[in-house]
Amino acid sequence: MGTVFSIAVRDPGPDTPAVFRDIADRLHRIDAVFSTYRADSDISRLDRGELGPEDCAPEVRDVLAACRQTAEETDGYFTERPGGRLDPSGWVKGWAVEEAARLLRTAGSRQFCVSGGGDVQTAGGPWRIGVAHPLRAGRLAAVLGGLGLAAATSGTAERGPHILNPHTGRPATGLASLTLVTGPGIGIARTDAWTTAAFAMGPDRALAWVCGRPGVEALAVLPDGTKRWTDGLPRHLPPSGPADWH
Repeated sequence: MGTVFSIAVRDPGPDTPAVFRDIADRLHRIDAVFSTYRADSDISRLDRGELGPEDCAPEVRDVLAACRQTAEETDGYFTERPGGRLDPSGWVKGWAVEEAARLLRTAGSRQFCVSGGGDVQTAGGPWRIGVAHPLRAGRLAAVLGGLGLAAATSGTAERGPHILNPHTGRPATGLASLTLVTGPGIGIARTDAWTTAAFAMGPDRALAWVCGRPGVEALAVLPDGTKRWTDGLPRHLPPSGPADWH
């Protein structure tokens, strides 16, 4: 998937090493089916018309259905075809993190953190999640804390203005970064997809949209370094967060 996954388990058991191997196998399988970097993946072949949806792995239909639902939830600001090319990565990366978390829970773990390309799913806790500052290399914009959190960030720091507004076809440039944090029950796949969509909306529409979603909070960093956030975000900020939070 062109990214790095890491896992921390606070309650390892005798089956944990085997679960790590199962997770690695599952992630490689997801990569083989969905990677847009691989010409032989199901999603690349589907995009070229070499396969129909019925010829792909069953997960493809499930993922594309989830993408369509997310598009409806976000007024079309999420799409599995950014720039016209089939690319459901905006859902798949978070879903892959969820799959790793599912395998850990099945093995009996209740205290873990799975991170994949900046998407973080925790269980138990409390955990602390650092949010990289998009304009200050090596600095944090905030530290989030809590129990069973999911957090995802979209921004321009690493890849430039790469997120497109599906309604205009142009890069979204109204934000430097946007982080969404959700509690138990929403999951990192939906959190990450919502973050991508909200980033494309721009700051005003994004924060208004988040305010209408129960259990979701947002931290926005604008291109001039100004920070904006939803009313409920401070409850996820530990007292020892970065001194430059305000």
